[in-house]
Amino acid sequence: MDTKYRMLFFLFLGTTLVFSQTAEKKITTAKRISASISIDGKLDEKEWENVPVAKDFINFSPDSGMPEDPNKRTEVKIIYDDDAIYVGATMYDNKPQDIMKEIKLRDEYGSSDHFGVFFNGFNDGQQEFRFYISAAGVQIDALATSAGDDNSWDAIWDCKVKITDFGWVAEYKIPYAALRFGKEKVQTWGVNMYREIRKSRYSYCWNHIDFSLNNEVVQGGILKGIENIQTPTRLFFIPYTSFYHTNNDSGNDNKFKAGMDIKYGINDAFTLDAILVPDFGQTTFDNVILNLGPFEQQFAENRPFFTEGTDMFNKGNLFYSRRIGGGATLNPETTADEEITKYPSATNLINATKISGRNSKGLGIGFLNAMSEKSFATITNTVTGETREALAEPFTNYNIIVLDQRFKQNSSISFINTNLTREGNARDGNVSALVLDLNTKDNGYKLYSDFKYSYVNDLFDTYDGHSASIYLGDTKGKYQYGIGGTHISKNYDINDMGINFYTNYHGINANASYRILNPNKTFNTFSINGNIETEFENTTGKLQNGYVNFDLNSTTKKNDYFGGGIIVSPFEIFDFYSPRVYGRYNYIPEHLNLYTYISTNYNRKYAIDISPSYTVYNQEERKNYKLGVSHLFRASDKLFLKFSSIYRKQQNDQGWIDIDTNDDIIYARRDVKSVENVLTGKFSINNVMNFNLKVRHYWSFAQNKENLTLLNNGYFETNSTYSENRNSNLNLWNFDLSYSWWFAPGSLVSILYRNNAVLYEDEFNTNFKDNFKNVVSNDPNNTISISLRYYIDYNQAKNIFKSND
Repeated sequence: MDTKYRMLFFLFLGTTLVFSQTAEKKITTAKRISASISIDGKLDEKEWENVPVAKDFINFSPDSGMPEDPNKRTEVKIIYDDDAIYVGATMYDNKPQDIMKEIKLRDEYGSSDHFGVFFNGFNDGQQEFRFYISAAGVQIDALATSAGDDNSWDAIWDCKVKITDFGWVAEYKIPYAALRFGKEKVQTWGVNMYREIRKSRYSYCWNHIDFSLNNEVVQGGILKGIENIQTPTRLFFIPYTSFYHTNNDSGNDNKFKAGMDIKYGINDAFTLDAILVPDFGQTTFDNVILNLGPFEQQFAENRPFFTEGTDMFNKGNLFYSRRIGGGATLNPETTADEEITKYPSATNLINATKISGRNSKGLGIGFLNAMSEKSFATITNTVTGETREALAEPFTNYNIIVLDQRFKQNSSISFINTNLTREGNARDGNVSALVLDLNTKDNGYKLYSDFKYSYVNDLFDTYDGHSASIYLGDTKGKYQYGIGGTHISKNYDINDMGINFYTNYHGINANASYRILNPNKTFNTFSINGNIETEFENTTGKLQNGYVNFDLNSTTKKNDYFGGGIIVSPFEIFDFYSPRVYGRYNYIPEHLNLYTYISTNYNRKYAIDISPSYTVYNQEERKNYKLGVSHLFRASDKLFLKFSSIYRKQQNDQGWIDIDTNDDIIYARRDVKSVENVLTGKFSINNVMNFNLKVRHYWSFAQNKENLTLLNNGYFETNSTYSENRNSNLNLWNFDLSYSWWFAPGSLVSILYRNNAVLYEDEFNTNFKDNFKNVVSNDPNNTISISLRYYIDYNQAKNIFKSND
């Protein structure tokens, strides 16, 4: 075995020492009821009487460990019956007029007071099901693990709030179908409660969560008293139907879609989700940019099926869900008289299925499979005008499986495999990984390590590669530090189901930080962080990345945020990707980046974010500027507007533009500028009806001033013979106006008007007004869509049919 891998192996297996944790946990007891209660936020039924009270909350942030203000105390009662668990929370406030209650969309926090209850039905410190409600009645739910909250997870539950002259009240009904627990006759659950007082930005928990630790889910209290409850049949159907009308200069088009989502609880721990004939036509648009670099632009995932409850699939960072149903990959052959006039930017999904969950022994399983149908490109004969279709993407199967075994409540070992198979003679890819995440019992130290292996069966070749990394760090208290290393081979390739840009390098990194754990006279929070990063290309040994970074982040006593930092790259580094030819590289001179930001308190009616940055290179007149400004207007609890502008300029940038007929790699010295303006708005009729607006205009252009030839040593010489026009001017316009109404739990009606246009030119002027006018009038697409989703719970439907009998 190679020496470096032997060392990684022993470090990987080391660090099994753990320390005991003896912090005493609070205990509360739930009371069984036999009569039904009304969820109205009043807590006036007799069933709420003589119920044990969970009280004496403790500050979580920013003054961790301090007791609650008696004038703003919190008291919680828990009752249950055969169908659900009920939570009654009373949030006292001696200034009820100060309770903030901005109405936001579901799963958005906003400027509002909040209460949350966290349940762990197995009491194993592995995961919590978290249910928050705002003082405006907006629901937020999350699945929490040691990695943090996964707010994409959604459940069906009910809660009502009521503002009173002594504070506010929240009354929950959480069906057992929204939770996971065992089959024992006498249950012991983990539980915690949370309260945020938005005006002061102080938050509290019932069982103290030590802010100095990086793992919250092991710090819950105990819930006793639950007996003789049955796990329900977790079977839900969500049929949908949608209609799209599109209009542009080419004419009109109408499209009708129908399909169904199915959710089924396989057992106490695992859930199957299936989507038949998916419809993602109302997902928000991508923030496309003028991409002049060697890599594809990475987009956020906006499709609900691939965002909800997918924390398990992020293990090892091997899964990029936008690959599923993404663009075609084949290059159809054409004759001298033909050109490709239409190429699919996405493929149609036939269906998708996932299974996920974690059992009482800490074993988490994630399985996802999806299939997309064939897609074709249109090829046009430029002489005759005849068209034909050619295969651009065959039938494709996407698959990922994750096995994650947790132990000692905060450590895990995971196996991940991704596999993409295309029908016929096309590229296939397979990646496997082993990931180890070890933490001492007191969460004071962490050891993370992984090993990944990729195998690609391409059209004319097969190849494999690997990646290995290790990190050891102190993760507790005011002072934290760590050191890690990475080695990635030349042919490591996860880009069939994942996304990865840089390979064939080895590197080492180190970090250190200091933070205050409690407020002082000036700051509520304050931290200083520093890190060093180095990467060396394996073949040449040249430095491809190397910098030192220091940053400061803070929150004032008035809850304004400010900070900044400095990044120094003190050596020449070399870019092995921009030349687009393997083995070639270009140099990047030493450079210095300065940045800062100010973000005023969002509790105010008007707030502003400002984030300037400046980069200077050790090269004549080469500089980068960036200025971002956002204005936030909270006109009322119902109306919110945000206008953001970002201006960027790269002065005397050196970038790739072409490979000429002599196989010379041509760069240009150029100026690149971009202006992005985004307006977002929300008007809420109430907590289930909202109008939403998102408008974006993006303009970017690159003007080449001098052509350059890349030399074999990575430097440049002037090229006076290349004469192609490689200037670029991109304008993008997007306008979305939508209405949504959650007319019943899990059931939604949504109406969307969308207007969008694209304009790309190599001959252009640099007048902003002209560019804006040209893009909005450049054959815009107008789409109106209406979608209806209806949630059907098998248990409720079964009872309805029984009553009819």
